[in-house]
Amino acid sequence: MKLHDLTPAPGSRKDRKRVGRGPGGTDKTAGRGHKGQKSRSGAGKGQFFEGGRSTLISRLPKRGFNNVGTTYEVINLAQLAKVEGDTLDRTALELAGLVRRKNRPVKLLARGEVTRPVTVHVDAASEAAVRAVEAAGGRVVLTGAGSDNAEQTEQAG
Repeated sequence: MKLHDLTPAPGSRKDRKRVGRGPGGTDKTAGRGHKGQKSRSGAGKGQFFEGGRSTLISRLPKRGFNNVGTTYEVINLAQLAKVEGDTLDRTALELAGLVRRKNRPVKLLARGEVTRPVTVHVDAASEAAVRAVEAAGGRVVLTGAGSDNAEQTEQAG
């Protein structure tokens, strides 16, 4: 016996009902009744259809401010030990696998410790993280748009 000789036991498998395929599929109207929207293939109303009137979300009042906010790629101080070199910019962090999404800004947070002096180029950083890096003899350069430091960096470079 070979693999291609294997078949299910007789009577254990049943052919599926081929609805709407002539006399072979429960005959004629295939349990859909006669004519109308619900008898057609792919037919039916959407889940939130309300008989043609405006949907609930359209009728509710829109108030307030919808704050989209900024989503950062977060890096902690403890993770900086994994990266070689004294200057840690975005490309170095990406090569080390700490930054995965290239379209998001990078933010440095203060979880962990820094044991060596490093220069970190990030878009944003918490105050505690900046203090910890400076205490280790390094510095944090903020390159993000809207930061005060970014304008100084552009003028200097």
